[in-house]
Amino acid sequence: MLNNYETVFISTPVLSESQMKEAVDKFKKILTSNGAKIVHEENWGLRKLAYPIQKKSTGFYYLIEFTSDGSLLDKLEIEYRRDERIIRFLTVKLDKYGAAYAEKKRSKKAEENAKAKEE
Repeated sequence: MLNNYETVFISTPVLSESQMKEAVDKFKKILTSNGAKIVHEENWGLRKLAYPIQKKSTGFYYLIEFTSDGSLLDKLEIEYRRDERIIRFLTVKLDKYGAAYAEKKRSKKAEENAKAKEE
């Protein structure tokens, strides 16, 4: 059975745009090559951290929503731990309410973007 998941990772702020894209592509490839279907992704960009991690006060945040069976999570988290560019990560399973909320949020954002383009 497929479950809905959301994973957010924070990468070190010293990466260039292309290095960040490379890191994102790596994790998306891990997901898709293991049978996950990517539902949505968002680049939250450079943000201030709540507390310093590895003497860094900022990091690049990236969110990926996907559907998969649970066996993939161990592989994904091992890859996060092995990658020195990633300073924090969190993967959560969305229940039906969480998945519905994420869907609603996405459609609202799409409407706002469409409205902004019209103006």
